[in-house]
Amino acid sequence: MVALCGVAAFAVNVSHAADKPNIIYILADDLGYGDLGCFGQKKILTPNIDQLCAKGMKFTNHHSGSTVCAPSRAVLLTGKHTGHCTVRGNGSKHNLRDGHEDVTIAEVLKGAGYHTAMIGKAGTGCNVSPGQPNRKGFDYFYGFNGHGPAHHYFPPVVYRNEREIHFAKNKNHTGDTYIHDEFMREVMHYLDEHGKTERPFFLHYAAMIPHASLVAPEEWVAKYRGKVKEEKQVSRGNYARCDEPKATFAGMVSRLDWEVGEIMSKLDDLGVAENTLVIFTSDNGPHSAGGNKAEWFNSNGILRGEKRDLFEGGVRVPMIAHWQGRIEAGSTTDHLSAFWDVMPTLCELAEMESPLGIDGISFLPTLLGKSDQQKQHEYLYWEFYERGGKRAALTHKWKAVQLNMNNGGDSIRLFDINADPTEQYDVAKNHPEVVANFRSIFDQAHTSSPLIQWRKR
Repeated sequence: MVALCGVAAFAVNVSHAADKPNIIYILADDLGYGDLGCFGQKKILTPNIDQLCAKGMKFTNHHSGSTVCAPSRAVLLTGKHTGHCTVRGNGSKHNLRDGHEDVTIAEVLKGAGYHTAMIGKAGTGCNVSPGQPNRKGFDYFYGFNGHGPAHHYFPPVVYRNEREIHFAKNKNHTGDTYIHDEFMREVMHYLDEHGKTERPFFLHYAAMIPHASLVAPEEWVAKYRGKVKEEKQVSRGNYARCDEPKATFAGMVSRLDWEVGEIMSKLDDLGVAENTLVIFTSDNGPHSAGGNKAEWFNSNGILRGEKRDLFEGGVRVPMIAHWQGRIEAGSTTDHLSAFWDVMPTLCELAEMESPLGIDGISFLPTLLGKSDQQKQHEYLYWEFYERGGKRAALTHKWKAVQLNMNNGGDSIRLFDINADPTEQYDVAKNHPEVVANFRSIFDQAHTSSPLIQWRKR
């Protein structure tokens, strides 16, 4: 019998959960579509993630919740795109609401009998109060409550649930505790503790890498020193000084790749790989910040744009799904999907009904090789309020982008995304009926928000 997942309190049913798979969702930070070897990267080595892809399913048409961090993660956790989600931008006021107004994946899975954990960067908001991830369904949390501090790899303070964890010698840019070392210790300990219990677990590992600042342990920078021609950047803002930005960025990605390898090895050691779904992806497109330039490593592949753009380079992200014995090894899908599909996918996996009012469609049939049973989106939609304000929508053939929304909006640009995946040729004048349809989609997909609006000048 399928359990109902609404907005009421979730009663944990541990006994019924024993036959359900574990779930690990690994979320990189600002990793571009082209930053992995299995997605075309030529200079940065990612053998563990490439192996994950070779033994799993590669999604070539998957999209993030937004083009920056906070709304993208909120979309992931709630199953609502940025036209409906509470969190639609970065900033201290953009947090999921306590109570049952913003139901998260963790709350759903906890109600299905899962033990739930989030390690890394809190996805429930930009600056949440201590314990707020716990109140949004995570039994265990370790990491950053604020996204501002999460720019630094040597933080003086992180949180374990509601308790502050101090690193006395850390000064944001320097110190003796590289926070990703702590993250990995937490991940490994969590897997040791929960990997062999009868109760399934949901682990959301929200990594910082490769978000600026550009900082990596020496052993990872050394792998690329002398192999890349450095182009030092002067403007770094509040980020750490980095005199080897190319080697450091590449080293950060390779460090993340090593972490994925460690997680997969741990699952093998525990004997639970066959009962664990692992998903790896990124929260938005690649960044040019802190001394980095996305163009150095062709981080967006052939796609136009990067972080803070609504062209494909800002929102199309690499995704890999691995489930030994259940997902066909070496398979590839171009199924049109997005972060808001994760909620219904995991609900279906856990035999729970999705919360009412979400925008996602489960892609579990695709994962299990049942493409004939896969429902399709009519469109995907994004809205973003920085850099003049912009909105975009995507169908299986067309991509529409409208800029300058704070001044009433420019003319809608239209791209035949199949014939022109680089979004170079605006064909709006040739297809007025398609443009009119997208204008209707924009109106349909957007609801007003008390937190943020287009700023009419």
